[in-house]
Amino acid sequence: MRITVVGDTLLDEDVEGTIERLCPDAPVPVVDVSAHRFRAGGAGLVAAMLHHDGHEVELVTALGDDEAARRIRERLPGVSIIACDSAAPTPVKQRVRTADQAVCRIDEGCGPPPVPRVDDLALAAVSRAEAIVVSDYGRRLTEHPELRAALQRRALRVPLVWDPHPRGTEPVSAARLVTPNIDEAAAAAGTGRGAAHASEAAERLRERYGCAAVLVTLGELGALLHEGERAPVEITTDPVEAADPCGAGDRLISAAAAALGRGAGLEEAAREAVASARAYLAAGGVASLPEPETIEAPAGAPTDDPIALARSVHERGGTVVAAGGCFDLLHAGHVRTLAAARDMGDCLVVCLNSDDSVRRLKGPERPIIREHDRVEMLLALNCVDAVLVFDEDGPERALERLRPHVWVKGGDYTVEALPETPLLRSWGGTTVTVPYHLGRSTTRLATALARVG
Repeated sequence: MRITVVGDTLLDEDVEGTIERLCPDAPVPVVDVSAHRFRAGGAGLVAAMLHHDGHEVELVTALGDDEAARRIRERLPGVSIIACDSAAPTPVKQRVRTADQAVCRIDEGCGPPPVPRVDDLALAAVSRAEAIVVSDYGRRLTEHPELRAALQRRALRVPLVWDPHPRGTEPVSAARLVTPNIDEAAAAAGTGRGAAHASEAAERLRERYGCAAVLVTLGELGALLHEGERAPVEITTDPVEAADPCGAGDRLISAAAAALGRGAGLEEAAREAVASARAYLAAGGVASLPEPETIEAPAGAPTDDPIALARSVHERGGTVVAAGGCFDLLHAGHVRTLAAARDMGDCLVVCLNSDDSVRRLKGPERPIIREHDRVEMLLALNCVDAVLVFDEDGPERALERLRPHVWVKGGDYTVEALPETPLLRSWGGTTVTVPYHLGRSTTRLATALARVG
């Protein structure tokens, strides 16, 4: 199932250690650090869970241009990340723990951000989803009017599960299921706190939001589902001892969206979601999640299909590199550029102008070498893993299909002057230029050949 996750992604860092003494300067414990563990949090954790469940996942989020964003991407292999420009630091939440006990949490970059910029790629990911999860952490992404309109339109056709936040925006009215916890529900509805007020809070919120149903989570007590005119449904569960409850809500909303996406009713989906959250905690919570695989090479990946190759490397968490051009009369400058490009990642796909494309760009006498032969020569190079031929004048559509992490051009271009640069940035990719080799050019080589007949 193709599931689009929309929301705020942050970097969670667990700092683990031991405490055996107090600081001599103040009566505070000294933590001897033994390990740092990083993972994508918020919407990123929801995306990771759904990918682990076997779904095709696109994550629409907002990230800064910083080290935290890079770490998040590293921790989400196989997830297609459409990162809007947050114009703010990527939030980092550092939890210091010792002997399964939380000592403190340190937040960085969590100040109020501006509303992120949202591009057409993000809106397109919403429009093609078969199910949607909104994970709102109050970072204002869901405030963007075009994104809200896209969510509302798509939610009229596919299930949308919305996990709200006290500092976030209200869910769109077409949402199938809204999932506040009891404290969030009470605060938003203005009711008393505690499970005894869950039904009243759920009813008020469902009427205010206009959504199909509200599922108020009650911790170890389970949850309460309020759906239209039906009587509220209490969903109980056996308590489970959990040293770390982090991620239980993410597990619940991801399971609910998957169940609704395959056609389950609201009560069935809610029961599955509660059971899934309990099983997650019983298995150890975030500690039970698998570590991302380390990518060594695209061995065994299909090389006759450039799209399948790129998808395979993406799914393994590797780096897809693409380079483009006409490559008419392949010369040493081309080979050096392509060899340098291959060293930047785990596979290299060459985006090659078709014969018609070259003719429009270079004139009626070109190409000198026909398309089939140019493909064959490129594939004969050890540094080239696949070739994708495109008919347009530019490679933008080919790049959208590949979504490479790195786009490489010869150094006679500047990064900012290339029209592909903003496209690469829209999904977190990078444009790179490599040194231009003087005296090597197809035009100069063609002229020299013409002189010798």
